[in-house]
Amino acid sequence: MIRWVWFALATLFLIAQPARADELRPGYLEFTQKTDVDWTLIWKAPMRGGVTPATQPVLPDGCTAKGDPQRELGEMSVISTFAVSCKGSVAGHMIGLSNFSAAQTDVLVRVAPLGRPVQALRLTAAEPAAEIAAKPDAWQVAHTYFVIGVEHILFGYDHLLFVVSLVLLLTGFRTIAMAVTAFTVAHSITLIGTTLGFLGLPQRPVEAIIALSIVFLAVEIVKKKEGAARLSERLPWVVAFLFGLLHGFGFAGALKEIGLPESDVPTALLTFNLGVEAGQLMIVTATLGLLWAVRRLQPNWTRPTIRGSSYVIGAIASMWLLERLLL
Repeated sequence: MIRWVWFALATLFLIAQPARADELRPGYLEFTQKTDVDWTLIWKAPMRGGVTPATQPVLPDGCTAKGDPQRELGEMSVISTFAVSCKGSVAGHMIGLSNFSAAQTDVLVRVAPLGRPVQALRLTAAEPAAEIAAKPDAWQVAHTYFVIGVEHILFGYDHLLFVVSLVLLLTGFRTIAMAVTAFTVAHSITLIGTTLGFLGLPQRPVEAIIALSIVFLAVEIVKKKEGAARLSERLPWVVAFLFGLLHGFGFAGALKEIGLPESDVPTALLTFNLGVEAGQLMIVTATLGLLWAVRRLQPNWTRPTIRGSSYVIGAIASMWLLERLLL
């Protein structure tokens, strides 16, 4: 059984390779109706995640692009804008992407017909096309952004390792709960503030400091001693809150790339944040479960397991820090 515990820990750290240090930001496809026949299609292709120049929008039946698209370079994506003409309604027809089967990221699709509710769809490598509904589900936007929020923290390995490090550093359910709650409150503040335009920091320095926050926690775990509580142990909620503010800017980066539906900003923002919290709860539960298994089956391995894990976490975060400072 112990071998399986070590295997689970090793798998967690091996997937957090430097090339994918932060989250795979989803692509964004926006299809907006201007007149009875005229539409605008905006395709934000992320620069990573397996999306290639051959990955192009597939229009609904009866729709054709008028001329070549206008292209510009975004912060983390290539943005193409197409003028499109459609004969009749697009309801019941498929919209999607070609050459998308090898992608490692999802694409959010926003369809905005005149005089009808906005639709939010998701494209994946397994399902590269989606049907435009005649009457979308009232919970469609909420479900889409909730799933994106869950995936954002589960596959955003820097945020994931920060939460894991908090659990490894602290003891006692109440202490861990206070620290995680402080982290949640803090990143919710900056996530909402940044997304709504009230706050803002450059993304590159934020990502470097996020990596540094993980290095800090790894060092605190290694230096932890019985009877000599360190700052992070005496005031864990303060440390978690301060670093949570920075992680919130990182969370906001994903929403900045994909955008929010103008008519459903509160719903999308709330459900994205709830998705992040759901993913965070999964991480805490899984980490506590692994630690419980070690303590139950081989108590003498508890400290070496935590210490060894902290060295792995610190090494990975140090590589991310150098990568983000130098590249």
